[in-house]
Amino acid sequence: MNSLWWLALPTLLLPIWWHRKKRVQVAAEPLASARFLPRTEPRQMRVWRWADVILMIVRCLLLACLIAWLADPVLPWRGNTVVVAEGTDAAWVEQQAAQAGLEDAARLPLPAAEALSWVRAHEREWKPNARLLVLGDIPMPATLPQFRHALELRTLAKPAAPREVHVAIVSERAGEWRRMFAALDGPLRAVVDAVPGAKTELIVWDKPEAPPPSMRAPLWWAANTAAFPELAKAPGVDGIRYAGSARGRLWTSGAWPPGDAAAARRLLETWRSLHYAPLPHAAPAHRFAASNVPATQHADGALRDFLMMALVALFALERTLTHARRR
Repeated sequence: MNSLWWLALPTLLLPIWWHRKKRVQVAAEPLASARFLPRTEPRQMRVWRWADVILMIVRCLLLACLIAWLADPVLPWRGNTVVVAEGTDAAWVEQQAAQAGLEDAARLPLPAAEALSWVRAHEREWKPNARLLVLGDIPMPATLPQFRHALELRTLAKPAAPREVHVAIVSERAGEWRRMFAALDGPLRAVVDAVPGAKTELIVWDKPEAPPPSMRAPLWWAANTAAFPELAKAPGVDGIRYAGSARGRLWTSGAWPPGDAAAARRLLETWRSLHYAPLPHAAPAHRFAASNVPATQHADGALRDFLMMALVALFALERTLTHARRR
């Protein structure tokens, strides 16, 4: 639909019309004396003259740039391309490009999280017969994307390393807490430290005496609320009461330590979902067939940016010339 803006090109006639002035001239004949001539009406003729030619040209260029910017022109100039997710092993990239027959294709490094969406937004920049190969661990998109060009995605398929979370347990029932954290699997792996330190993200406090004022941690599990007066009137959700303090966020529950595997699993899942963002799953290798999906509108590009800069410059020049003419 943006190409319909080219139909507005006839508006370039408006500055031409404005800068043409009609000047009335009287056609007179020089005579020695008009005493003996009969009375006649003077003959007049209209003559067109150009006015402010430079300003007229600038205004025509300004309208032309505005129409071209609204029409969003994109010239296909990219050929065969290998899109490489940032951080991908270079030797593996060259091996896969050689297997696909794209040794001489251009390399386009992009952030892994934006690779497929960037290609989809700028797809009009590729020639119709261009081949696209995407290499690297790309996060799984929410829906299967569609492309106007045939595209192949190849991944390393390396499992993500679990994140280590340092936990300190201060309790006379430390064995029960350790067994619960030992069963933690998935993207988190608990490292139980003997004493809290600078890396500690969770402190399990199961003693009636209060911890030292200098001890800090992002999260505390208080199995004994006598040490934390902030939890006296704390609100609760799903059996867990919570409150803020100068030492960090406080959680407590009357059913701690968990008495069975289901309760321990619920506690660990609640902790993982509220305090740690989920790790994205890498998309599997896939071949995307060419489809007739409409092109993305208003894609950023060098030509569109150049037209915007030219538009700003011509507008400033037009205002300057208009002010100078009035003076």
